[in-house]
Amino acid sequence: MARILKEDEGQVARRSKLLHLAAISLAENMRSGNFKSICRGQGIEFSKLREYLPGDNVRVIDWNVTARMGRAYIKQYDEDKELSLFIIIDRSLSMYQGTGGVSKLDCATETAALLIMAGEINSSSLGAVLFDGEVRFSCRPEPGRERAMMLLSKIDRTEDDVKKGSVLDNAIRGAHRLLKRRSLVFVLSDFKTEGWQVPLARLAQKHDVVAVRITDQMDSELPEIGTIPFVDAESGVRAKLPTSSSAFRRMWFDENRRQTDSWQNYCLRHGIYTILLSTADDCTRVLSKFFSERARS
Repeated sequence: MARILKEDEGQVARRSKLLHLAAISLAENMRSGNFKSICRGQGIEFSKLREYLPGDNVRVIDWNVTARMGRAYIKQYDEDKELSLFIIIDRSLSMYQGTGGVSKLDCATETAALLIMAGEINSSSLGAVLFDGEVRFSCRPEPGRERAMMLLSKIDRTEDDVKKGSVLDNAIRGAHRLLKRRSLVFVLSDFKTEGWQVPLARLAQKHDVVAVRITDQMDSELPEIGTIPFVDAESGVRAKLPTSSSAFRRMWFDENRRQTDSWQNYCLRHGIYTILLSTADDCTRVLSKFFSERARS
């Protein structure tokens, strides 16, 4: 699918058609993605009590009822096979950076739109959190076309006053509070902040979490154009980068690789799926590949 960039009103219909066609294919891949949220596992909603039988999981014994009745009882839960899809979208200042006319935010927005449309095709409940230096919008998952259209409108709208900093940690905690049933959660961010690790690991204990690290060529490769001024979008720190120095360019590359490896290793240790998505990538192809690999596993 062609890269969808910011367009004038005359191109909106074409954009919607392209996204819809891509979303139809993605929806099928999503259904076969082999996530616990869709296919198996204990639901979150309590159903009833019954007497304990040999072989039952002792962790679901209701000890209060067991003490009153004098014999063991366990809690039963309804298995939840409806897909609830929740998206956390980073709109902080660092996401506005990008090369080739495409920012990380453009990439995240297009990816989120595809997921929302695919979820709507699958009759999924849909919810989201949008944040920059503060949480800008949040809603718990609900089904229906109106919810999908509302979310598409929200993610397509840019803020006039983007707040400095990033509250990725608060956005993840907010998702944890909003989600009452097991959900498939996508976190779209460049992860250029601190404090997200513990909240994300906690979220992954109850939900299927996919961390999508949005990257750009400049994250790892600097053009050789002499000494250039640099301003960190989040902190405002200024510096001069000696891009003509091969040693400095190697250090820049190695540091980015170290951060990426650290992020990926942390996620894998805590059962969090990972996707590396560049601003130069076709997000439809990357997402389809991810779901296909999940289906084969």
